[in-house]
Amino acid sequence: MDLEFGKSLDTSKKNSWRTSLLLAYQSLGVVYGDLSTSPLYVYKSTFAEDIQHSETNEEIFGVLSFVFWTLTLVPLFKYVFVVLRADDNGEGGTFALYSLICRHARVSLLPNRQVADEALSTYKLEHHPEKKSSSGVKLYLEKHKVLHTALLILVLLGTCMVIGDGVLTPAISVFSAVSGLELSMSKEHHQYAVIPITCFILVCLFALQHYGTHRVGFFFAPIVLTWLLCISSLGIYNIIYWNPHVYQALSPYYMFKFLKKTRKGGWMSLGGILLCITGSEAMFADLGHFSYSAIRTAFTFLVYPALILAYMGQAAYLSQHHHTSYQISFYVSVPESVRWPVLIIAILASVVGSQAIISGTFSIINQSQSLSCFPRVKVIHTSDKIHGQIYIPEINWVLMILCIAVTIGFRDTKHMGNASGLAVMTVMLVTTCLTSLVIILCWHKPPIVALFFLLFFGSIELLYFSASLTKFTEGAWLPILLALFLMTIMFVWHYATIKKYEFDLHNKVSLEWLLALGPSLGIARVPGIGLVFTDLTSGIPANFSRFVTNLPAFHRVLVFVCVKSVPVPFVPPAERYLVGRVGPAAHRSYRCIVRYGYRDVHQDVDSFESELVSKLADFIHYDWHRSQHSSHSEEDVSHSNESTSECRLAVIGTVAFSGTPAYEIEESVQPASVSIGFSTVESVTDVIEMEPVHAVERRVRFAIDDYSESDVRTNMELQLREELQDLLAAQEAGTAFILGHSHVRAKQGSSVFKRLAINFGYNFLRRNCRGPDVALKVPPVSLLEVGMVYVV
Repeated sequence: MDLEFGKSLDTSKKNSWRTSLLLAYQSLGVVYGDLSTSPLYVYKSTFAEDIQHSETNEEIFGVLSFVFWTLTLVPLFKYVFVVLRADDNGEGGTFALYSLICRHARVSLLPNRQVADEALSTYKLEHHPEKKSSSGVKLYLEKHKVLHTALLILVLLGTCMVIGDGVLTPAISVFSAVSGLELSMSKEHHQYAVIPITCFILVCLFALQHYGTHRVGFFFAPIVLTWLLCISSLGIYNIIYWNPHVYQALSPYYMFKFLKKTRKGGWMSLGGILLCITGSEAMFADLGHFSYSAIRTAFTFLVYPALILAYMGQAAYLSQHHHTSYQISFYVSVPESVRWPVLIIAILASVVGSQAIISGTFSIINQSQSLSCFPRVKVIHTSDKIHGQIYIPEINWVLMILCIAVTIGFRDTKHMGNASGLAVMTVMLVTTCLTSLVIILCWHKPPIVALFFLLFFGSIELLYFSASLTKFTEGAWLPILLALFLMTIMFVWHYATIKKYEFDLHNKVSLEWLLALGPSLGIARVPGIGLVFTDLTSGIPANFSRFVTNLPAFHRVLVFVCVKSVPVPFVPPAERYLVGRVGPAAHRSYRCIVRYGYRDVHQDVDSFESELVSKLADFIHYDWHRSQHSSHSEEDVSHSNESTSECRLAVIGTVAFSGTPAYEIEESVQPASVSIGFSTVESVTDVIEMEPVHAVERRVRFAIDDYSESDVRTNMELQLREELQDLLAAQEAGTAFILGHSHVRAKQGSSVFKRLAINFGYNFLRRNCRGPDVALKVPPVSLLEVGMVYVV
């Protein structure tokens, strides 16, 4: 027995290692494309203007020492050993850190939060709040509302710089790769060939985005692997052939020697050296596609050694060539016999690196949109198998135009490098600040540990950041301008969204008003299902009262739908729908809260309408079954008195209702498995969770069995059957989507900035971006828009 157990343990370990190695191999094409192509332009950008390569070799050895220690401290120590561990259910990136912080401290600005969201399986905390005393930092953050806004602005700044990097990285990567043609062409021809070829490759790259990276993804890993083997082999060749003692330059002594000789010029040249870590953020941002062990293995044992050998090889060559006929660049150290193959591999690797950052830009804009921080755009899910593979047409073409404009406008690696360097260091500084908060709030480490992390890595990044800022007039202005423009859009959109929610909250009508509507007031109930969309999780929205006032009729089955985001990366489909009654069962009114995570893509598989009707049918079965198995006297009273309050919300998952009457099937759902005990905010009494009995992919259709006289014995069974028949008849009659068509206006007496932001900024964005009907994929023939004026 022991031998068999030992063998099975060894087998599982082997399988886990095989899986990890396979993921490590696949991560090369997605994660490390940008980082691995940095040798193309680091030395060229560093020696562009601020320092000169002399015969003493102090400059080239000093730069090599800086590159080595920067690669060692930032990607290896900071990201691999610390930041990659700050994952959110396996997800990484700026929003993952923000999500973690929001779950451990009440600093979120999302308006419609519910305590019930904490029952989600992905809403896990490292320590239960009651078991761990609150730190002073947490209490201070929660107390001061201005810090909540400051934290959001910090996250938006990092987001905007990632988008800026999505503009700059494809331009500099492809341009640097194509620049290798200068060694094979005359200067006159080269000058007119590089820009058109770069622009052509960029147009092709963006034109193919709508196919999705999964269609060509299997090519990516072999290309990057070939490129890494290529540059490491060239590095070894150059070290052995030109300068075997170049390893001595790895000593930190050469950094101090370099700064002592070059002084201000050396400090300013750090803006070029920092380009050696561009793409490091991708290790964390793409964590969700792979695993911590896979990314760590790939970087530690392949990417890191290959990059160090490549930089050492270039330094070894340049240490013996002080008067080259061409500028310092990657291709001068490549032997002429293999220059063309290396050029082709370099161009392919740069395209792969560009693809990774473009996909990352799509992903982070989708996350911003889910947090109400970005105007609505069309999101297309390009893969049914790989979650997170998305394409955003509007953003794709804007990125393409900006990339081509940067290439044509700057025309050299120096200006592109200055711009890219500033964007990269800003993102890293934001990550360092957010990780410091995670160390205190989520990992519950002493504040001194977080302070040490912040000061150590923050000082390194601030040194590079300050050097980048000195290049403001030489290209670094571009990411700052882009960030200011994007942050203005994002903050105005978020601010107006919050104000709209507050207006809805203060102007919602009571449940008694809804229940009083009837034939005595001239209100008719028409066949069909009416889906009233609102941001409110309780109460009757003002847009519905306006709808009934102008058109005195509403549908036989009425559903108040709230589509909301929660601070988790994904919401499991079985936990997505919270369903409950609004008023008594006879009123046929329901509330449905649909929850999405910040990485979820809305409605990417099934029709929302059909899915919702399916969940309502499941809820009706469940609710009547629960009523029947409770005390009849208590349940009759509760059902008759539900006119004064909203009923319970139930989490409707993938529970199979089939066979004999559904309420008998539901006996497999034990009371112990459905009761959670979390109360929601604002008049919702409790939450009942239905655990999946077994994963069954359900069709939208639901059948009402013909009951025999022996089956239909109680009044509840008749009411259940009648309610299901009403729902089925309403679905056959058709569904109407009732949405508010809002116009937002600032209050009289508001400040000039608020009037500009609301009256002009927000309304301009609302008119020229996708409407909520497009985002929700509402069929035009089923759409009913209710005009609403918001005075905020």
